[in-house]
Amino acid sequence: MLCLVTGATGYIGGRLVPRLLADGHRVRCLVRDPDKLRDVPWADQIEVVRGDVLDPGSMRAACHGVDVLYYLVHSMSGTGFAERDRRGASETSRVAAEAGVSRIVYLGGLHPADRSELSEHLGSRVEVGDIFLSGPVPAVVLQAAVVLGSGSASFEMLRYLTERLPVMVTPRWVRNRVQPIAIRDLLHYLVRAAEIPESLNRTFDIGGPEVLTYERMMRRYAAVAGLPRRVMLPVSVLSPRLSSHWINIVTPVPKSIGAPLIDSLVHEAVCTEHDIDDYVAGPEQGLLSYEQAVRLALARVRGGQVDTRWSDASGNNPSDPLPSDPRWAGGSAYRDVRVRRTSAAPETVWRVVESIGGSNGWYSMPLAWAARGWVDRLAGGVGLRRGRRDAHELRTGDALDWWRVEQLDDGRLLRLRAEMKLPGRAWLELGVHPDTGSGSVYRQRAVFVPRGLSGHLYWWAVAPFHGAVFGGMARNIVREAEQSAGRHRAATGSSEDHGPG
Repeated sequence: MLCLVTGATGYIGGRLVPRLLADGHRVRCLVRDPDKLRDVPWADQIEVVRGDVLDPGSMRAACHGVDVLYYLVHSMSGTGFAERDRRGASETSRVAAEAGVSRIVYLGGLHPADRSELSEHLGSRVEVGDIFLSGPVPAVVLQAAVVLGSGSASFEMLRYLTERLPVMVTPRWVRNRVQPIAIRDLLHYLVRAAEIPESLNRTFDIGGPEVLTYERMMRRYAAVAGLPRRVMLPVSVLSPRLSSHWINIVTPVPKSIGAPLIDSLVHEAVCTEHDIDDYVAGPEQGLLSYEQAVRLALARVRGGQVDTRWSDASGNNPSDPLPSDPRWAGGSAYRDVRVRRTSAAPETVWRVVESIGGSNGWYSMPLAWAARGWVDRLAGGVGLRRGRRDAHELRTGDALDWWRVEQLDDGRLLRLRAEMKLPGRAWLELGVHPDTGSGSVYRQRAVFVPRGLSGHLYWWAVAPFHGAVFGGMARNIVREAEQSAGRHRAATGSSEDHGPG
């Protein structure tokens, strides 16, 4: 079958596509920015259509000849997100019918039968499912609770809370019952949903084999991870809103994502049926237990084998001007440019550039970077703690601390777009090219496009620190490359760093 996947740059979509391919299906992906799929391992096996679920024209092109449409798009925050989700689902349902799509598969959330007290986030997910079920194309709406997998927002929140807090004050919602599901099992049901008879139009609850409280999940995580027993002090004064602020401080998951996740946990999320097994075979080796799912996720985290992460999805507007735009869309721009020559070969400098951020740091004033990250977190931003998907390799679209990899020309240019809270837009470019004769030239450019007076005042307030921050970064990146070259020469007995020239 030809499967159209929307949300292919997100956590679930980025894992579903290779599994559909492995199952023998053809896959087409609808994405706002095709460059975000340029570096994935399966890029040459798929068809990519540039577009958006809110754009009927691009949706018509994407749906042409499609058998099954996977709808994995959902807004987590922002003004009017529920209305955007409503319009996106309605347009998708209409265009899919016009194109002759046979089946829509949507991933929603487990929720109680009484919808009157649902959070706006969970209520929106339920509404999207209802739109598809009432539309002209038969739909399968899978409803899941906490997803246990390396890189998922739910798992990261659980992991960091448990690892960082040996003693914790726990609100009432941690004693609500939850039926988590391993990412492996969730993907199994998503893939198999394409095989369900076309005449069927209904929801299916999917979950793992165990029903647990969130408190019990944390205790059992600690046991699997080899941590001492966690002490939990129950209180009733921590509202979901206060809890989201605490999540924002303790974990890498920002408040904008943590708050909807907690809102979903305020209600019990337990399967009321498991009818899907009447239509498709379950996983060959059975559903993973909670301990098995946590053990597998931890092994991939510790081994640096995280295929996708919660931070892969970006809410950036694709029409934002790029640093290469000649007029910056009519806006003024401030720049800080640093150029340094080095005896190290370009490939040696590039290895340092591509490994920047995360646990490797930013090569200048770590306390200043950490302080700015904390300020951003307190303001509701992403801060520095998103880290990296891989310790050494980057892909276009990767989250990198508070940056997003916007352009990656391997061996030559890394362009990062800031996603922190700023009165304007900012980019950081790190480039390497061969020097005349031998060695290489490292070029670093920071660009800031201010928004209003506050943007200009912000730039001039931080400009006095640029010499230490950006200047130190350039010096230390070059120094690290030269030291790396020296270590290589010492290890191999070579008398030179073999570069061009």
